[in-house]
Parts: sequence; C-alpha cells; structure tokens
Amino acid sequence: MTILLNADLHCHSTVSDGTLTPEDLAARAHANGVQLWALTDHDEIGGQHRAIAAAHALGLDYLTGVEISVSFLHATVHIVGLGFDADDAQLHQGLAETRGGRGGRAQEIARQLAQVGICDAYEGALRHAGNPELISRTHFARFLVETGVCSDTPEVFRRYLTEGHPGYVPHQWAALGDAVRWIREAGGMAVIAHPARYRFSPTEEYALFSEFKGHGGQGVEVVTGSHAPSEYPVYAAMAQEFGLAASRGSDFHSPGESHTDLGGLPDLPGQLTPVWELLEHRILRAPQAAVTPSVH
Repeated sequence: MTILLNADLHCHSTVSDGTLTPEDLAARAHANGVQLWALTDHDEIGGQHRAIAAAHALGLDYLTGVEISVSFLHATVHIVGLGFDADDAQLHQGLAETRGGRGGRAQEIARQLAQVGICDAYEGALRHAGNPELISRTHFARFLVETGVCSDTPEVFRRYLTEGHPGYVPHQWAALGDAVRWIREAGGMAVIAHPARYRFSPTEEYALFSEFKGHGGQGVEVVTGSHAPSEYPVYAAMAQEFGLAASRGSDFHSPGESHTDLGGLPDLPGQLTPVWELLEHRILRAPQAAVTPSVH
C-alpha cells in the first residue's frame, strides 16, 4: 500500500539558482507541512550538510539531493539524484567537471545579448548568482527583469535565452550513463526530472526512458511543479510501463518566481511506488527530541 507523505524532493537554494538559503528553504518546507525534504541544487552538492543540519534542527526528515544536467539527443535533460553519500569523491568530481563549462557559456550569452543592445549582462547576472561557478540562464533572466527589459521571467524565456532567440548557447553537459552511475555508485537513486518539459517526440521520449532504465535509473518525477495536472497521469503510466518508482517535488526556486510552493503538490497516484519507499534506508531521520521526565 502506498504511503501518503508530503515529500518535496526537488528544490533549489542560493547554492545554485534559487533565491533562498538552504536554511530558509528548510524553514519554509517545515512551515508548509513537508515531512520529507531534499535540496536538489543544479550540479552542486555543496549545500547538503547545511540542509541536513537545518532540516534536523526543525525535526524534518531529509534525503540528500542533486539535479544533474545531462545532454541527451538535442536537449538538456535533468537527472535528480536522491539518497546518496554527500561526501562521495567520484560524485563531487563528476559534478565539478559538469559545472566547468558554465563560465564560458555565460560569457557567450552576454556577448549575444550585447549584440541586441543589452549591455553588462554578465556582470548583472553574476550579481544574482550565489555561486559564480553555477551562473545560469536563470540568473540572466533575473537581470533582464531587474533592468526592465522584460516584465517577468516567462517573458524572458519567450524573447531571449531559448533556441532561436538572442542569448541561446547550447552546452555539452554530462552523459546520461555517467550521471546515473555517479548517483548509483554513491549509494543513491537516479530519477528523471520533470520529463514533460523536454518536449520530446514519443520516439525520443521512449529512447530516454529506455536508456535511463538500461543504465540503472530507478525513478521518474510524476507530480511536480513543472508539470500540468493533466500530465500527472501520463507519467504515472510511463512509470508503470518502465517499472520506475515515482517522485514528487515542487521544483521551487523563489517565492516571487515559482508557481508551486514547497509542499504544495497533490499526492502521488495510489497505484505507484513512491521513491521514498525504496529509499527508506537512506532517509536521514531527524533526531527525536529528548523527553524530560515530569517532576512531581
């Protein structure tokens, strides 16, 4: 029987492209009724020990997390890792190599934006990046909103930074097999993040799921802030077809940008196996508060 749990296993802090610290995210998750939380910064696990400490201080159970950028076919795909050893040397090395190209990519994005009259975009984006190694399109988007070029981030991605528009710079990320291997060999579970976002053809999507499963991937996000409710049953069916456990996460980045708050998603469909059932042994349980005997 499926265990109903308010688990939020996908969100981002200032360590990558979120606007809240790991500590503030833990507090927000706790306040919103989250029972099991994971911080999944992009290509970086430097915030994990802070997140664990903050979660446990609030009595909140925790799973280690990361979101790894992967190049697959013509797209960037994201693979979430859950329940791994946050001190695993091979995982740290793989993520460092994946982050390595972000600086040059950011400079090229800025150059393209300058060609259409948007100056100083690199410096502007850098002001929004808590970790300069992880400067990303999100940071450029915040700069474009801050300077009034666009009214909000959806407008940014309609006009800039996406294929066919100024500021689009593709990047060669990690290989799918490598990302899954790093996670598995660190003791964790690999999960396909928000599959509906990739806009693959049915054949391409089948190839992604097949190759992912072949490399040892075990889960897929079904209920996520990056999916429309109509897409939940689509990926519930895909999870069943490929024998994958189901994950749930808001993909929360910022109070002012994210349309789904931490802990604000509906339950997983009941016929699925939640990832936390398979990761029971990897959950970092909050210490139980000591009970002080009554004095009579």
